Amino acid sequence: MGFVVVAGVLVPVGLPLGWDEIVYASRFGPYGPGVPFSAPRTRGVPLLLVPVASWSDSVVLLRLWMAALAGGALYAGFRPWLGVLRRPAAVWVAAGLYGSLWFALFYANSAMPNHYTAMGAAAATGCFLRRRPGRAAYAGIVAGLAVVTLMRPNDGAAVALPLFVAATLVPAWRCRGRLVAVVAGVAAGALPWVVEAWLRFGGVPGRLAEASDTQGGLRPVLSLKAHLTALDGPLLCRPCTGDTVASGVVEWWLLLPLLVVLGLWTVRRTRRANAPLWLAVAVAVAASLPYLFLVPYAAPRFLLPGYALLVLPAAVGLLAVADRARGSRPVAVALVLVLLGHAGVQIAQVRTHVSVQERARGDWQRISAVLRENGVRPPCLIKGNSSAIPVAYTAGCASADMDDPAPATAVILRRADPPDWARDWPRRPVPGTYNPGWSVAVRD
Repeated sequence: MGFVVVAGVLVPVGLPLGWDEIVYASRFGPYGPGVPFSAPRTRGVPLLLVPVASWSDSVVLLRLWMAALAGGALYAGFRPWLGVLRRPAAVWVAAGLYGSLWFALFYANSAMPNHYTAMGAAAATGCFLRRRPGRAAYAGIVAGLAVVTLMRPNDGAAVALPLFVAATLVPAWRCRGRLVAVVAGVAAGALPWVVEAWLRFGGVPGRLAEASDTQGGLRPVLSLKAHLTALDGPLLCRPCTGDTVASGVVEWWLLLPLLVVLGLWTVRRTRRANAPLWLAVAVAVAASLPYLFLVPYAAPRFLLPGYALLVLPAAVGLLAVADRARGSRPVAVALVLVLLGHAGVQIAQVRTHVSVQERARGDWQRISAVLRENGVRPPCLIKGNSSAIPVAYTAGCASADMDDPAPATAVILRRADPPDWARDWPRRPVPGTYNPGWSVAVRD
């Protein structure tokens, strides 16, 4: 509940839909017209939107629904760990650490997949680690991995791999039930993606190839610096050249590994079984490595599944510090200052990005207003660069690339000249935009 309340205070429910959200919401008639649904996207988020988007086009109602889902997912994701960790308080501390991150808060009421992949990964791993798994635990593994895979198939495969290896090779976890549950969860989540691959892209290999092309070509690449840069934004760092990171935000990458190591050391020192925490670390690493070494760009939300697992040993470490602070005033003061500093940095980041997005997404409204002033009304076709998609959607038009043969109603431009076929069209500047330099060229 606290996660939902804080997110609701910091992120207004009236914030216009972002680009990815438009793609998902436009699958439904009230949010039409539909925009292109590219190969990397999945049907997971549209499935989450069905109860609201199938009958209402209210952004406020949609965000309230997603906020409720996000809160429920946070509870469901960490709840299984109460039966795994010896100290239940660590589970709630872990949930608090995860929920304190600015990008977790920013996306709490958003129609985006990453929070649900994170919670599915946490839930599946927690259910996997139950000492005597029964039907409920196996169902949790299947459901968690199905959610992860339905949202992002690559994340589903990455999370399932260490669980599959553990169920196969580790004596304490070697169990046919665990193994079947892992395979069944991934298969259930991947089925819609596979069916769509054959129906729309000529098969799985064709969809994978097109998805790779859309994402700039998946290949061995070191994106660690890009993800460090993206710690304070932008929401999508593509490309990340010339960007810097605010020094205060780096505290998360300094604090998290220290607490993880301390948590692992604490469990070992008390002679308790630390294998569950090591598996959490293994799943976190497996979920994060593809984004760090295969994807040539970065976004803070990509690493949410990794963070959701790493905060569990980190919470154990943080509680160890808290225990020490009870008998040491300097340690207590230092702990309070660190936690307050972390909260201050994360809240400031949320407010900054909300402000940026309100103004940037407002540009789509301003451009659409100029289009309407110049007679552009549905049905219409807008061409331009990649930003033509959200602008066309906002204006109630279809969108297309510049080289599409269909005749355009208007062209949107930013610091660029119209193509040859539109050079004689009347051109109008768009005043008052957050990102300067926008203009529209409308066919006579």
